Amino acid sequence: MKYIELFTDGACSGNPGPGGWGVVLRYNGHEKELSGGEKDTTNNRMELTAAIMGLTALKEPCKVRLVTDSKYVADGITRGWAESWRKNNWRKADKKPALNPDLWEKLLDLIKEHDVTIDWVKGHAGHPENERCDQLAVNFYKKLQENL
Repeated sequence: MKYIELFTDGACSGNPGPGGWGVVLRYNGHEKELSGGEKDTTNNRMELTAAIMGLTALKEPCKVRLVTDSKYVADGITRGWAESWRKNNWRKADKKPALNPDLWEKLLDLIKEHDVTIDWVKGHAGHPENERCDQLAVNFYKKLQENL
Protein backbone atom coordinates (compact mmCIF):
# COMPACT_ATOMS: atom_id res chain seq x y z
CA MET A 1 0.00 0.00 0.00
CA LYS A 2 1.41 3.39 -1.00
CA TYR A 3 2.17 5.87 1.80
CA ILE A 4 0.85 9.37 1.06
CA GLU A 5 1.25 12.55 3.05
CA LEU A 6 -1.77 14.80 2.56
CA PHE A 7 -1.58 18.37 3.83
CA THR A 8 -4.77 20.45 3.75
CA ASP A 9 -6.08 23.89 4.61
CA GLY A 10 -9.17 25.98 4.04
CA ALA A 11 -9.59 29.74 4.19
CA CYS A 12 -12.45 32.18 3.94
CA SER A 13 -12.74 35.95 3.55
CA GLY A 14 -15.66 36.61 5.82
CA ASN A 15 -17.46 33.64 7.25
CA PRO A 16 -19.49 33.15 5.12
CA GLY A 17 -17.85 34.67 2.11
CA PRO A 18 -15.51 33.72 -0.72
CA GLY A 19 -13.42 30.75 0.31
CA GLY A 20 -10.60 28.58 -0.92
CA TRP A 21 -8.94 25.29 -0.13
CA GLY A 22 -5.42 24.06 -0.73
CA VAL A 23 -3.85 20.61 -0.78
CA VAL A 24 -0.30 19.32 -1.01
CA LEU A 25 -0.01 15.59 -1.75
CA ARG A 26 3.38 13.95 -1.25
CA TYR A 27 4.35 10.48 -2.43
CA ASN A 28 7.83 9.04 -2.75
CA GLY A 29 9.52 12.42 -2.93
CA HIS A 30 7.04 13.90 -5.44
CA GLU A 31 4.50 16.62 -4.66
CA LYS A 32 1.25 17.65 -6.28
CA GLU A 33 -0.69 20.79 -5.37
CA LEU A 34 -4.44 21.24 -5.74
CA SER A 35 -6.69 24.19 -4.98
CA GLY A 36 -10.22 25.42 -5.49
CA GLY A 37 -12.95 27.34 -3.80
CA GLU A 38 -16.46 28.72 -3.76
CA LYS A 39 -17.90 32.24 -3.95
CA ASP A 40 -20.12 31.85 -0.87
CA THR A 41 -18.97 29.39 1.76
CA THR A 42 -17.55 29.01 5.26
CA ASN A 43 -14.11 28.25 6.61
CA ASN A 44 -15.21 24.85 7.94
CA ARG A 45 -16.68 23.88 4.56
CA MET A 46 -13.35 24.74 2.93
CA GLU A 47 -11.41 22.73 5.54
CA LEU A 48 -13.62 19.69 4.87
CA THR A 49 -13.44 20.19 1.10
CA ALA A 50 -9.64 20.27 1.19
CA ALA A 51 -9.53 16.87 2.89
CA ILE A 52 -12.16 15.49 0.51
CA MET A 53 -10.37 16.72 -2.60
CA GLY A 54 -7.03 15.41 -1.41
CA LEU A 55 -8.44 11.93 -0.75
CA THR A 56 -10.44 12.00 -3.99
CA ALA A 57 -7.22 12.56 -5.95
CA LEU A 58 -5.89 9.15 -4.83
CA LYS A 59 -6.42 6.50 -7.49
CA GLU A 60 -6.16 3.45 -5.22
CA PRO A 61 -6.41 2.62 -1.50
CA CYS A 62 -3.43 4.13 0.31
CA LYS A 63 -1.97 4.59 3.77
CA VAL A 64 -2.54 8.31 4.32
CA ARG A 65 -1.21 10.75 6.88
CA LEU A 66 -3.67 13.65 6.70
CA VAL A 67 -2.26 16.82 8.25
CA THR A 68 -4.72 19.63 9.02
CA ASP A 69 -4.82 22.75 11.16
CA SER A 70 -8.58 22.36 11.55
CA LYS A 71 -9.69 21.12 14.97
CA TYR A 72 -13.15 20.77 13.40
CA VAL A 73 -11.87 18.20 10.88
CA ALA A 74 -9.34 16.51 13.17
CA ASP A 75 -11.64 16.16 16.18
CA GLY A 76 -14.66 15.32 14.04
CA ILE A 77 -12.81 12.23 12.80
CA THR A 78 -10.45 11.22 15.62
CA ARG A 79 -12.98 11.73 18.42
CA GLY A 80 -15.69 9.93 16.44
CA TRP A 81 -18.04 12.91 16.44
CA ALA A 82 -18.83 12.78 12.72
CA GLU A 83 -19.58 9.03 12.82
CA SER A 84 -21.85 9.63 15.80
CA TRP A 85 -23.64 12.47 14.00
CA ARG A 86 -24.17 10.21 10.99
CA LYS A 87 -25.57 7.39 13.16
CA ASN A 88 -27.94 9.92 14.77
CA ASN A 89 -29.26 11.16 11.41
CA TRP A 90 -26.90 14.17 11.44
CA ARG A 91 -27.89 15.30 14.91
CA LYS A 92 -25.36 16.22 17.58
CA ALA A 93 -25.53 15.02 21.19
CA ASP A 94 -27.57 18.13 22.06
CA LYS A 95 -30.07 17.10 19.30
CA LYS A 96 -29.21 20.16 17.21
CA PRO A 97 -28.44 19.54 13.53
CA ALA A 98 -24.80 18.84 12.70
CA LEU A 99 -23.39 21.35 10.23
CA ASN A 100 -22.09 20.33 6.80
CA PRO A 101 -23.54 16.79 6.72
CA ASP A 102 -23.07 16.61 2.93
CA LEU A 103 -19.32 17.09 3.27
CA TRP A 104 -18.94 14.95 6.38
CA GLU A 105 -20.74 12.11 4.56
CA LYS A 106 -18.25 12.30 1.66
CA LEU A 107 -15.24 12.54 3.97
CA LEU A 108 -16.30 9.61 6.14
CA ASP A 109 -16.85 7.44 3.05
CA LEU A 110 -13.45 8.39 1.61
CA ILE A 111 -11.67 7.66 4.87
CA LYS A 112 -13.06 4.13 4.77
CA GLU A 113 -11.38 3.57 1.39
CA HIS A 114 -7.93 4.27 2.86
CA ASP A 115 -5.88 3.69 6.00
CA VAL A 116 -5.97 7.26 7.32
CA THR A 117 -4.29 8.78 10.35
CA ILE A 118 -4.95 12.42 11.19
CA ASP A 119 -2.38 14.80 12.60
CA TRP A 120 -3.39 18.26 13.80
CA VAL A 121 -0.89 21.10 13.49
CA LYS A 122 -1.21 24.66 14.74
CA GLY A 123 -2.12 26.97 11.87
CA HIS A 124 0.01 29.97 10.93
CA ALA A 125 2.85 28.65 13.07
CA GLY A 126 5.51 28.11 10.42
CA HIS A 127 4.66 24.52 9.38
CA PRO A 128 5.92 24.66 5.75
CA GLU A 129 3.27 22.48 4.11
CA ASN A 130 0.45 24.04 6.13
CA GLU A 131 1.67 27.51 5.14
CA ARG A 132 1.75 26.43 1.48
CA CYS A 133 -1.79 25.05 1.67
CA ASP A 134 -2.96 28.30 3.26
CA GLN A 135 -1.29 30.26 0.46
CA LEU A 136 -3.04 28.11 -2.17
CA ALA A 137 -6.41 28.58 -0.44
CA VAL A 138 -6.04 32.35 0.02
CA ASN A 139 -4.82 32.85 -3.56
CA PHE A 140 -7.89 31.02 -4.85
CA TYR A 141 -10.43 33.02 -2.87
CA LYS A 142 -8.68 36.25 -3.83
CA LYS A 143 -9.22 35.32 -7.49
CA LEU A 144 -12.89 34.74 -6.69
CA GLN A 145 -13.12 38.17 -5.03
CA GLU A 146 -11.68 39.82 -8.15
CA ASN A 147 -14.51 38.31 -10.21
CA LEU A 148 -17.37 39.33 -7.88
